[in-house]
Amino acid sequence: MPAEWERHAAVWLSWPHDPETFTSGVVKGEKIFTEIISAIYRSEKVELLVRDGKMKARVLKYLKGKKVDLNRVNFHLADYADVWFRDFGPIFLVNRETKRLAMTDWVYNVYGNKWPELLKDDKIPAWLNRFLKLPYFAPGIVMEGGSFDVNGRGTLMTSEQCLLNKNRNPKLNKKQIEKYLSDYLGVRRFIWLKKGILADHTDGHIDDIARFVNPTTVMYAYEDDVGEGNHKILKENLAILKKAADQNGRKLKLIKLPMPKMVDKNGNRYAVSYANFYIGNVVVLVPIFKHKNDKTALKIIQEAFPKRKVVGIDCRDLIVGGGTIHCVTQQQPAV
Repeated sequence: MPAEWERHAAVWLSWPHDPETFTSGVVKGEKIFTEIISAIYRSEKVELLVRDGKMKARVLKYLKGKKVDLNRVNFHLADYADVWFRDFGPIFLVNRETKRLAMTDWVYNVYGNKWPELLKDDKIPAWLNRFLKLPYFAPGIVMEGGSFDVNGRGTLMTSEQCLLNKNRNPKLNKKQIEKYLSDYLGVRRFIWLKKGILADHTDGHIDDIARFVNPTTVMYAYEDDVGEGNHKILKENLAILKKAADQNGRKLKLIKLPMPKMVDKNGNRYAVSYANFYIGNVVVLVPIFKHKNDKTALKIIQEAFPKRKVVGIDCRDLIVGGGTIHCVTQQQPAV
């Protein structure tokens, strides 16, 4: 599996439609997706799932309003349930010798069968491959794309809370899970953080707590306020990162990323994180939340990607469904 900053041919998304996900209004979700596509289409093609012709017509209206080049957008009519393409879509692989693309299709059980009505999204990778016609590998175990991150050189980062959770693969231990990841993603060094942030229904996805930004550097989310619930969690993860090494035994360079905070009118918190960014070919799309730390986070991420333009996208109406930009995107590597 290549690192996310390696060249992409396309980005995959599934257009929003479910009011259960977008509780503040599906239209607000559509506008966020329009912003995402508008920011990314020039440098990588957009492969977009829509449910029917009526939805496609709505999308076309939005994209034309933003003057998006429609030759850069491919539509796929599919019977999908939700927008979390990172987690249910295929994970693409590259054979670096033959320059050939392949895909893996892991089992998607909707974060431990939390929402059975979304289980049909597990079928999307196999359906896509009927026309992609790529070499196809199905490991047969539960795994979501947002639960791990790779540096493209042999190291994978994940969390124990997610991958060792009994609602995923209860019959597998850590070594057995590592064997699957090694066999199907081409990795050999593992960094296991402990837990994800509070209110995260994914049970600790890595893409909210720590991300590789180059082969030897990890950007990590950290909460300075000792009175915040995430402080202890993220401090424990940082202690692990400080001792961690890459596939060659080299210590990692670490970049601290502040935490935002967002609560609803009843005081219930959302799992907000700036680490849920998407690294495109020439842009980095970063979720922002009208929080005092937005500008600081954008500056830190921009410094980590000097050759890319960092674009902040207001994701307050997206996080209500449980995720943001990285969760709804999946890169297809260029070969």
